[in-house]
Amino acid sequence: MKSPEASTSTRAMKVLTNPEPTFGVGIQPEQAVPADGQTVGKSIGDLIREARKLSHDQIELILQYQREHLVPFGEAAIALKFATRDDVLWALSQQFHYPYAAEKAVANLNDELITAIDPFGDVSEIFRDVRSQLISTVLAPDLPRRALAVISPDVGDGKTFFVSNLAVAFSQLGGRTLLIDADMRTPRLHHVFDVPGRSGLSNILAGRSDPDVIHQLDALPGVFILPVGALPPNPLELIQRQAFGLLIHELCSKFDHVLVDTPAASRGADARVIAAKCGAALVIGRRNRSRMANVETLVAQVQKSHTRFAGVMLNEH
Repeated sequence: MKSPEASTSTRAMKVLTNPEPTFGVGIQPEQAVPADGQTVGKSIGDLIREARKLSHDQIELILQYQREHLVPFGEAAIALKFATRDDVLWALSQQFHYPYAAEKAVANLNDELITAIDPFGDVSEIFRDVRSQLISTVLAPDLPRRALAVISPDVGDGKTFFVSNLAVAFSQLGGRTLLIDADMRTPRLHHVFDVPGRSGLSNILAGRSDPDVIHQLDALPGVFILPVGALPPNPLELIQRQAFGLLIHELCSKFDHVLVDTPAASRGADARVIAAKCGAALVIGRRNRSRMANVETLVAQVQKSHTRFAGVMLNEH
């Protein structure tokens, strides 16, 4: 975990409210995360050379090593210590317009954000696989826009870990992913992403939000966070109001993907209500910990509503 002094830089986006149950979110649909147009058509060698300011002689040594050992340019540059693995991964991300955060950018990220810290590792591949399945089913482009609620039977099932990494995986597609913390009982997202948690969803629903409540991370420019804000004494009543459904609907129109963290089902009916408002739900259990009866009960409750059920995932984290 990062030290208390470490802080992830954020940029706050505005959410404006008015007396009517509609919301104006201060980000427009056309404000996509820009690709670096300066890298179009450049080779890996060109990108590494410019980033590391390599001389002509160093380039020749790399090319010579490449010919002798029949390896890619990046591998040759690493072998000769003219570049690092991070330099090569960055160059690849630029060439293929993949939003990869370099080591310096992720140094202060929470250790739980595996898909950001190690985007090409085995765990990250699992999250990308889940992302692909969701896009092919409940979040398919030809279906009505929905948010995805990630729900679980009990506290400690790893729901926040899962939804956080899934949000990073969605952001790696190049669009804008909003992650909402709707767990008004035991919220953690503001700690995981190190964003201010004083104001957020609860304040919006109560009609008392500050102007800057949606935060964009500099290290993860495609990820936006809406924290819980102040913990209310009546969380279930807040999310059952029409305003919550209207807010979700508007946010789905302004972001490419919207994911929602929820309280455990053991804490009350919040998760089921949130799932119904979002339109889609994925159930998370924890291997060797979650009771199958509790998982089956939660699945049955979700399926009784109009919520599109995405399936059940067993978490080993």
